[in-house]
Amino acid sequence: MTENIGKVTLDYSKYPGQDFYCDGEVEETLLEIARSRTQEEYPELIEGQGSWPILYHLSTLRENIVEWIPMEHGAKVLEVGSGCGAITGVLSRKAGSVTCVELSQKRSMINAYRHRECDNITIHVGNFKDIEPELPTDYDYIMLIGVLEYADSYIGGNTPHADFIRILKKHLAAGGRLVIAIENKYGLKYFAGCREDHTGGFFEGIEDYSENKGVRTFGREGLAGVLEQADVWESHFYYPYPDYKFMSCLYSDSYLPKTGELSDNLRNFDRDRLHLFDEKHAFDGLIKEGNFPFFSNSFLVVTGPGLPVKYAKYSNDRAPDYAICTQILRDRDGQTVVRKYPMTDAARAHICGETMAKAYRELSARYEGGLISVNQCLSEGTDQERDSRFVFVQGEPLSKRMDEKLFSHDIEGFYALFREYVKRISYRSESYRGNLISRDLIFSNLLTDGDKWTLIDYEWTGEETDLKLLIYKAVYCYLLEDERRNVLDRDRMLKELSLTEMQAAQVERMEAEFQKKVTGGRASLAQIREKIGNRLITLTELLRSGSAGGCERSPQTAFQVYEDTGAGFSEPQSYFVQGIQVESGELACEITISQTVRRVRLDPGSRSCMIKLREITYRGKAVALRDEKLVSVNGTRLKSSDVVLFDTEDPNITVDLTKLSGDAAPKETGTLVFRARVEILSAEMTEELIRAKRPFF
Repeated sequence: MTENIGKVTLDYSKYPGQDFYCDGEVEETLLEIARSRTQEEYPELIEGQGSWPILYHLSTLRENIVEWIPMEHGAKVLEVGSGCGAITGVLSRKAGSVTCVELSQKRSMINAYRHRECDNITIHVGNFKDIEPELPTDYDYIMLIGVLEYADSYIGGNTPHADFIRILKKHLAAGGRLVIAIENKYGLKYFAGCREDHTGGFFEGIEDYSENKGVRTFGREGLAGVLEQADVWESHFYYPYPDYKFMSCLYSDSYLPKTGELSDNLRNFDRDRLHLFDEKHAFDGLIKEGNFPFFSNSFLVVTGPGLPVKYAKYSNDRAPDYAICTQILRDRDGQTVVRKYPMTDAARAHICGETMAKAYRELSARYEGGLISVNQCLSEGTDQERDSRFVFVQGEPLSKRMDEKLFSHDIEGFYALFREYVKRISYRSESYRGNLISRDLIFSNLLTDGDKWTLIDYEWTGEETDLKLLIYKAVYCYLLEDERRNVLDRDRMLKELSLTEMQAAQVERMEAEFQKKVTGGRASLAQIREKIGNRLITLTELLRSGSAGGCERSPQTAFQVYEDTGAGFSEPQSYFVQGIQVESGELACEITISQTVRRVRLDPGSRSCMIKLREITYRGKAVALRDEKLVSVNGTRLKSSDVVLFDTEDPNITVDLTKLSGDAAPKETGTLVFRARVEILSAEMTEELIRAKRPFF
């Protein structure tokens, strides 16, 4: 029995007649979206919904975990546990044929509708054990993405995980590969306070699932042991970062991360989490001591012959015109090279070999005879319409050398390095004319090897730029990359460059506009996480409240404030304002805001509540409380729109300061005054008010 949805075939010959698991109403929502909306509309839907299931099932960033695999176009692929089709689409584009196995009919229909234009997908609906005997034995790739941990439910027995792999091996062609993505139960994020992904408890994987929840992930050696038990004699470990669900970087044993690279850690979306320590700094220490593989948040294992790719970095959370991937790989001659390629047809003009070769020639001419080398673009022997390739350069980023000086309080050593940077990039600046500079001349893009400095990335080359402003842009990006660098005396830096505050503000504004252009105005994952609304509970807040479940506000309490200086809200960029007087539910505070802050978020509590906004003033001017472009909330505005119902344990109110100041950065610090009336609500009252949507005050 089969059904066709568009060009996709669904095979129901082994379907038991009912779905035995379901995520509830959200699957109906997903099915309606798949039926009625195009995939080009998904990013807007994801941003608008603020829903973890919508993000998880529909984001194209899910495809990154397998997109990097260099398949032959005619490859034959089996995807076990295909779900709603998060990676089916990219497999269809890369391979000759894709066979899916999925227990749920509803999820299979979602998959089929979203990929109905693909003519090489067949979905078998039913239990894997029933379908498996009839599957062929000549697959080039078998995908097991987020499935192995459920082997006890799929397979049963005393060694279900090894048995599952052993069964799948029978269906591989000679030289075929099994691809397994799974969480690491000893991932650093779990030590730092993330809940176990499947059970929802704290530290359950670390404690080796002491209560036997029916699902199991592994550490690196544990997973290697399962493979050995399944008679897998060749396997290759990769390390998706931050994890395999929304991978932005892929490392391997032949290319591990360097200190300073792992800074995007607050990426959990589905549940509240604790934030017990700064994962970036912890990763830096682990990397120095060679322990990153043990603490990687996820694993990706490829069995069988090795693949040429050592590293991949995805920049596909951008506008389609600029979506690219960067890889480090072995070429056909066995040489290690860097490859950049477009993720969309629209991005070809941006990153193709011809574009990069032109930038290389211009920059090489610009710095000929100087003290900066430009990494060579390898144009010969490549398909210039599809990608661009570069020499692989070893070295230490200039930013790391500057950090060593800054964090050891060798300020004069820091400025000596900075002046050397200015000297080198300013070479021939008085006499050279034309498209002479690249926006990529930031500290982290310059690799140093002794006295040799090499520019390794020049993606954004081709427009004349005021050199002094470009230098300050490098400083600004350096500060944004790591909050610890804020110990740098900004006033001294401006004096060093003979820049005014107005010029600095101009650079920061131009950089924000540039980033908006690159992203196409899309919300970042950090902003989507914020909209989903799950709490990030710091150790300070936990100790202050006495529990992870929220805290009662005392008559004199603390009020958490987040500041966005251009990189979104983050826990390190937050602080508590003490001494707020609360009388009869009235809350008030005054906050000093620096000139670099673009948005400020006020978190007045850790419970569901009703808030009547009384007053917000900034620099002595009243803010229109009902203007949602100026004052946004993660709650529901009731009939009187200055009254907000927060059906969340993390209520927050965001004030956009750029819109208050005409989209220009303020020239000096200012004071923000906030007053409101707060009523803490019981869960029952919150539900009743949501149904009624009636004003409370």
